[in-house]
Formats: sequence, C-alpha cells, structure tokens
Amino acid sequence: MSNAAIELKGITKRFGSITANKNISMTVAKGEILSILGENGSGKTTLMNMLSGIYHPDEGQIFVDGKEASIQSPKDAFNYKIGMIHQHFKLVDILTVTENVILGLKGEGKLSIKKSAAKIKEICDMYGFNIDPMKKIYEMSVSEKQTVEIIKVIYRGAQILILDEPTAVLTPKETENLFNILRNMRDDGKSIIIITHKLNEVMALSDKVAVLRKGEYIGTVLTKDATEQSLTEMMVGKKVSLNIERTEPHDCENRLVLTNVSVTNKEGVQLLKNVSFTAKSGEILGIAGIAGSGQKELLEAIAGLQHLKTGSIIYHDPKTGKEEDLRNKTPLQIRDLGVRLSFVPEDRLGMGLVGSMGITDNMMLRSYKGGKGMFLHRKDPKDLADKIIKELEVVTPGTETPVRKLSGGNIQKVLVGREIAAAPTVFMAAYPVRGLDINSSYLIYNLLNAQKEGGTAVIFVGEDLDVLIELCDRILVICHGQISGIVDGKSATKEDIGMMMTNLPTAEVKEGDAQ
Repeated sequence: MSNAAIELKGITKRFGSITANKNISMTVAKGEILSILGENGSGKTTLMNMLSGIYHPDEGQIFVDGKEASIQSPKDAFNYKIGMIHQHFKLVDILTVTENVILGLKGEGKLSIKKSAAKIKEICDMYGFNIDPMKKIYEMSVSEKQTVEIIKVIYRGAQILILDEPTAVLTPKETENLFNILRNMRDDGKSIIIITHKLNEVMALSDKVAVLRKGEYIGTVLTKDATEQSLTEMMVGKKVSLNIERTEPHDCENRLVLTNVSVTNKEGVQLLKNVSFTAKSGEILGIAGIAGSGQKELLEAIAGLQHLKTGSIIYHDPKTGKEEDLRNKTPLQIRDLGVRLSFVPEDRLGMGLVGSMGITDNMMLRSYKGGKGMFLHRKDPKDLADKIIKELEVVTPGTETPVRKLSGGNIQKVLVGREIAAAPTVFMAAYPVRGLDINSSYLIYNLLNAQKEGGTAVIFVGEDLDVLIELCDRILVICHGQISGIVDGKSATKEDIGMMMTNLPTAEVKEGDAQ
C-alpha cells in the first residue's frame, strides 16, 4: 500500500506565454514535513495554489491517497482534506475563536457553540495549542491568530496542511512553539508542506526538502543529508556564497540623533513613545520587533511622513558640519537640505513604485527635476535602469516593462537598487529582502554592507533575527512603540532579542544606552 498522501504527475501551469510550472512530478508522504524551496518566480506558490484549489493545472494529474483528484476550488481541496494557511489571515476580528472556526460550516440544524468550543479544546489538547476558544480575535497576538487559522483547517478535517511563510511575523519562542505543534501533527500522521525562505528553519523542522528552479522540479532530498549550501546550490544551479562579512565600523560620526520622539495618529493612539537613539555613519543599526510594533512609523517620522508630537530629530550634515532639526519639515524640505533619507517601504507598489510605469520611468520619479522646461532627460534614468537590471539580476523583458508585471522579488530589487543609487548619507531599509529568495537576499545584504563601508548610516528593519545578528553592528529592539533596549550585534542572542520583542522596558532606556 502506497504511503503517498499527495502525488503530482506532469503538472504544468501557464499564464499566457509564461510557464509557471513545467512537467512537475513529486510526492508528499503521509506523516512527514516537506519544505518547498526555490528562488523568486520558481513556481512554489503556484504549485501550492493548485493543491489548495486556487488554480487548476493545464496539464497533469493530482492524486490524493492514491486516487485521482479534481480540485477546482478551495472547497474541493477541503473535501480532499487539504487546507492552506496563508500569510494574510482570513479572520473576523469581532468574533470569537469558536465563531471563526465554524463560520460558513453547514450542520444538521443549528450549530452548537458549546459543542464546537469543546471540540476545539480537544484539538488544542491533542496537538499542544494554547488558545481560549471563547477569546475574541481582536484581543489576540499575531501568533494566536495564526494558531486559529491552523485550528480552523484541522477542525474541518484537514490531513494535509500547507503553510506559506508561517514564521514571518513570529518571535523565536513562538516559532519554536509552532514547530513543536507541527511535529506533533506529523506524528499523528498528518502531512505538512511549508513554503519558507529561512534555510535554518528548513534544516530544523523538515524531514525532506523539495527544490524548484525556474518552474521545474529539481529533486527531493532528505534534510539530514543536506546543508544550507547544498540546498542553495540546488535552487540557483551554481555555487553561491552565503557569508555576510561584517566589517568593523570605522570613522563613525553621529548622523541622526533622535531624542524623546513621540508620534500619535489622528485618532489619538500613540504609535511611538519617547524614542531616543543615535544612528552613526559607517555602521548598520538593526531594528527588531514583532510586526506592527512601530518600525514603519519610526522610519516615516525620520523621513518626514509622520508628524512628531514631541521630541527632536537632529541631522548632522557631513557636507556643512551643521545640525538640522528635521521636525516639522516636509519630505521635500528634508531632501532639499541634502538629507538623502532613502526609504524602502513595506508596500512596494503602494509607496515605493508606480506599477503601470516601466523601470526607467520609476528611476525618473527620484530625479524629475533634472528635466528642462517641459521635457525630461531619459538617458541617465535609462542607464541607471540598465545598471540595476544587470547588477541585481532583475528578470524583466526590458526597462519599459511595467513593474507590476514583474515578480514580487524582482520588484523589490528595482526598489532597493533605485534607493541605493540615490547615494544617501542615511539609508533606511524596511524589510528590503521580504519575499526574496536566499540568493537575492544575500546580494542585498552585500549592498547594505557596501553602503556602510562608504560611510553611510544604514538603518535596517528586518524579520530574520539570525540575519540581524550577523549583519548589524547594533540592534535596537522596539515593542509597542517603545525601545526595549539596544544590544551589540556581536554578543546578542536570538533568545535575548525575542524576550525584548515581547516585553516593554522595565525602566526607561537611559540616554547613554541609546547611543
């Protein structure tokens, strides 16, 4: 009797002239954790979307428990006991856990909240979930919401679970708790498929690793027989260096000094409270925190996009030697001062780039004043676009292709390349490798190091604590809009930073600690 939970045979999926998946044949066994690896655009998500009923293959067959399956919708996928947990949760905030879990289910007569809550409690006890079935969603942390999504698919009978980047917004402790739960589910005979870019997590959790490259299946290996280096080489088809060489900071001078910065939104909710720290030239200052802790608002305050309620942001101009208070200045005034605060936002196509424009036109957005009269010079932006495409290995038909037609990873490369090309004295990068494959990520890390070596003050907001520790000279930890502490990158541990990410400071951070 076959041990295959899912078997794919000759799966091909096309979008117009683009072949996202080509003749993929692979197997997922019962009672195993399989990681799916591949570069951006390699077809991982497309393949999983066919298993979860979002897409339908143009060619090939899908077998579930040895029988051919026709999965035309997410409802069909559930009928085959396949459930997918996406990065963006689909929960109703004002409802309880139990109400969210049974929402949309059909039963004989009226569904019993009490009986459903009892069943949810049984699931929690079986796998190690720590959740109150009657708790409201809006009262929950990100990790608790993710737990509800997992419980929801198990409650509906899923035996095959697909998780897309499940640890993207979790602390190290929450990640380990999730891994323990997934191992318990595997031991109960469930099949777990994980899409992730974090190779250290692949090595720690999975039993096997399946690798895709440019839409084609390369192979499946036992995790115990693999290394991060060997998996990366399978992904990209060549040898790749996975070393972040952190050089000693030199010629460090104060570039930005924030003192007691507080920001409140229009509804009166405090977003930042008494934030004080210094960013220095020739170093990388990392910012760690659970998603939504104030990282975005902090960078926006520096860039002039958030109004300060209290405090000051002093910029030390290396050209004039003067100090400039950036408070209450518009973003354009800040740039006119010669302060090149390059900002890589979380929303690439919202704040960062214009999707309908090509790469050349998006380069011109930063330098439109260079035109004379009613005409704009296109040669320099075109040269810059060609340079970014070549150096960052951007996959695009040409410089005039609308950026919305590029993959998420290639859009990110265009955005980061444009910002770095502005030659800033302070470079703020919010999640510059979010959604990038391992090879592209290391290319960005090397670019950040090059900026540091050139005397730029780099402020790097990242999700991966391993990278923050390996890349950054100092790491500022933020929790609920306040600084929990600032630690040295060389001596910091993930556990210490994780604790600081979830705990407000017991005392105010002293000015000396924030330097």
